[in-house]
Amino acid sequence: MRLSREELLALHAALVATPSVSGDEGAIADFAAGFLAARGVAAERLGHSLLAVAGSGPLLLLDSHLDTVPPAPGWRREPFAATREGERVHGLGANDAKASVAALVAAFLATAGAVPGIAVGLALVAEEETKSRGTRDVLDRLAARGLALAGAVFGEPTGLDLAVAQKGLLLLELVARGAAAHAAHARALGAPNAARLLARDLVALDGLDLGPADPELGGATLEPTVVRAGEARNVVPAEATALLDLRTVPGMAGEAIAARVRAAVAAEVRVVSDRFAPRRTPPGSALLTAARAARPAARLYGSATLSDWALLPDGVAGIKAGPGRSERSHTPDEFVLEEEIVDGAAFYEGLVRAFADEVARERGGAA
Repeated sequence: MRLSREELLALHAALVATPSVSGDEGAIADFAAGFLAARGVAAERLGHSLLAVAGSGPLLLLDSHLDTVPPAPGWRREPFAATREGERVHGLGANDAKASVAALVAAFLATAGAVPGIAVGLALVAEEETKSRGTRDVLDRLAARGLALAGAVFGEPTGLDLAVAQKGLLLLELVARGAAAHAAHARALGAPNAARLLARDLVALDGLDLGPADPELGGATLEPTVVRAGEARNVVPAEATALLDLRTVPGMAGEAIAARVRAAVAAEVRVVSDRFAPRRTPPGSALLTAARAARPAARLYGSATLSDWALLPDGVAGIKAGPGRSERSHTPDEFVLEEEIVDGAAFYEGLVRAFADEVARERGGAA
């Protein structure tokens, strides 16, 4: 079943008009499930995520997220409405990532059960913007059903260029400890100020060698983000903390990076999260060959931003690609172009069909 242009754009508009701030995706999951059911697809509900699988053979998963961030300050239009102005469709999530959701749904409907030799999965997931719970639930469910992934496409706004590598995320916390004292007497008492100790460590981390650069992703980066110290203006803080956001690249394990940070500071270093590993698409994979066949003009690049691609099991090829532009994400008056949505649906459908051709070719070569 192939959606018409009008049906595709109406689907996108309905998705945008359904509020789905991360953690509150029930209404949009209900809508998407009903949309699919009306077209003969019974999607399995996993919390507020949906999973549908059709066909048999190596499984290609089409994954994007239903949730959005909250509206940023500065909106001049209604964020929870699809406002069309010329070729632009404004609305919260119009670009990130409901354009990808609509295009992936269209591609799934056009190829489910109609492309021999492969299975096609559709995952519309919750909480990608916060906890990445939805894709984890989907992957766990596929494993429980004994369905091994052959590849996965993650719908994010890339201008339909192909992100073939993605930085990982290592989240560390610095904890500096001093001694509480009245601010007027702290110097005389020799009470160490945790805020001052933490500040020295943050300066020491500036320019820290985080290992060799990656040819596609560049070097790993470290940025202090949330810094806390003190409870009262006249009390020297006994503890000060800072969260460190490190974007990692292949070739340097998280443990090794954490060790370099520990060697450079006096504070305690805690690992808050190390579950988002960097990813790279194998150059000769069927998935990459299929994606390039579906869009020969696409640019191949490394992405510094995180997505659920990081959750894929090791050894499973992934690609991040979708309609829209990343720089529009999370901005006031977010928008996507109608033609970008249409092109996205055609790209995803072409990728699925090209992937089936690659699988058949590999099987023929093996025989």
